[in-house]
Parts: sequence; structure tokens; C-alpha cells
Amino acid sequence: MISLAHAQTAQASGGDTLIGLLPIFLMFILLYFLMIRPQMKKAKEHKTMVDGLQKGDEVIAVGIIGRITKVGDGYVGLEVGEGKVLHVQKQAVTTLLPKGTYNDVTKS
Repeated sequence: MISLAHAQTAQASGGDTLIGLLPIFLMFILLYFLMIRPQMKKAKEHKTMVDGLQKGDEVIAVGIIGRITKVGDGYVGLEVGEGKVLHVQKQAVTTLLPKGTYNDVTKS
């Protein structure tokens, strides 16, 4: 009789374990859709933008607005003034600006 009672409690606790783990699985799924997936999408968009950089594009890199004068493998030449060129990593470029923005900023 004791072994029968012990078997019943073990069987009942096996189902409770799965129900107990359900909130943890739901938290991981929620974490994926709210944090991980959007971050991966943003990283993919940034990589696409960096790969498509061309000479003449106006960008913001490390908070500095400039026009790209040279594109290398890992670096870009960024004109920040007349004859002043900074060399920054491609990954430092954060934003691609519309054409004409650089001229509007430098004239004011």
C-alpha cells in the first residue's frame, strides 16, 4: 500500500513539472520576439547600409556629418570641411542622409 501511494505522487508531480516550466518557456519566447528579433533586424539593416556606401554619400559617423570621398575595405574617407578628410571605420557610419544635407549644414 505504501508503494502504491508513492507511485501516485510521483505520477502527479511529473505533470506538475511540465506546467511549472511553461512560464519559463513563455518568457523565452517573449524575450525573443521583443528583444532579440528586432535587434537582429536592425543589425541586418545597418550591415546592408554599410555595404552599400558609395563615394558622394552624405552620412553621420560618430556624430560627425560629412560626405564620403573614398571607400575602402574597412574604412571610408569622410570630408568634414574644405580639404579636411577624416578616415573612419565603415561600422562607425550610423546614418545615411538625404542628398544636400551636408551643404545645408555647412552653410549655416
